[in-house]
Amino acid sequence: MPAENSFQHDVMSRKNPGGRITVREVTPLALSNSSSGQDAMATLGIRLSQTGVRVIVLLHGSIMGTDVFGVQRLDELGGLKRGYSRGVAGLDALLALMRENDDGFSPLPNGMKPPLPNDDSTKRLLDEQIGDAGNFTNAYVELMRQSLNRNLDRPIHCIRELWSSEHHHLGRALAAVSMLGRLRDWCEVHGLGQGDRILIQAHGQAGLVLALVSNLLCVASTSSRTRLLDLLSAFASQVNRPDITSTIRRVTPFLSNGTLLNGAVLDVITLGTPVRYGWDPSGLGMLLHIVNHRNLRTDGKVWLSKMELPQITMEMPIAWGGDYIQQLAVAGSDALPTTDAAKATNKDLWEIVEPFDGFERWLECARRAVRIPSEGLGILADYKDSTGSTNVRDHYFGHAVYTRLSSLLFNTTEIVQALCHVP
Repeated sequence: MPAENSFQHDVMSRKNPGGRITVREVTPLALSNSSSGQDAMATLGIRLSQTGVRVIVLLHGSIMGTDVFGVQRLDELGGLKRGYSRGVAGLDALLALMRENDDGFSPLPNGMKPPLPNDDSTKRLLDEQIGDAGNFTNAYVELMRQSLNRNLDRPIHCIRELWSSEHHHLGRALAAVSMLGRLRDWCEVHGLGQGDRILIQAHGQAGLVLALVSNLLCVASTSSRTRLLDLLSAFASQVNRPDITSTIRRVTPFLSNGTLLNGAVLDVITLGTPVRYGWDPSGLGMLLHIVNHRNLRTDGKVWLSKMELPQITMEMPIAWGGDYIQQLAVAGSDALPTTDAAKATNKDLWEIVEPFDGFERWLECARRAVRIPSEGLGILADYKDSTGSTNVRDHYFGHAVYTRLSSLLFNTTEIVQALCHVP
């Protein structure tokens, strides 16, 4: 994507990314029971500190209680209701695997649905319900904090952030604005400036929130940014969201002169984020995408996932090819906003950020099988989570493994290695 991307959608190129990607085999490790692993994390903490990392943010949503595949939007666009799937072998079975309530994901207690609040009680609830499956638990954050900071005089702050998990353009755009406010808060509270870095690890669609943030951070003012913020301001006034209104007023001057981060650098790592929104790298430091991937192709294109029907419906229940949510939650899919005002604003935002629409366009994007966006480095990592189990809660179709406690050392090692090569 070009600098000053201005919210263009990713081109989803199937070309060989070449040196932008590496392939890794993961050795899961129970870090809490490994003294050598804890020593390795302490060494990584020193290296992170030397590169200027002062804050690590772990950003995630909830797999449970959300339409993570975005089938609500697909059904609204037609899907089985209009017979678009006829003539495409296996598509009916695939959609059945993806539908909320049929996908094997349990609902949250008491009918809890997005927007989810970013508070301690909700985080504790997620820890109780899904553990470390696609969820940065309090135990994960504490283990990271203790192990990285063991030999540091100036500790690295480790912060857990829960975004609203509203899987549509409006929800992600509102979350992006909130993230801008949080970034400013961290810079002020921790006295960050030149030479300091904030490193965000974003799981799943939380990475799409950061893609929007990257476009908002572009120093050059664009009509698209102005239009997007105006739409969100109008929506916030309409539905009584003073937090959004005040955050937009607060951050807009900083966005205009490029001082939101007070000279600090923002590094972004996505974990299993679908390829959708384009990234604007001009306001970022390092951009790294990690995807759970096992090559099933026979054409030598190891950088692409496999999207063949009906075979995919046999692979998905055991996460044979890696992360199927990353592969299928692409343009055209989404959850549906719940109010008329939200639906109207969501449509206006769609016209800015994602020109793809229609059931056939979703199928086209899914079949492109792109694993890594057009901007940033990529790691295709076999996390060894395909054990033959058909219990969805064991792997959530390959989307759960990034936040497992046993993945902490691998993720941190790869992030540090990539960061140390950034100018």
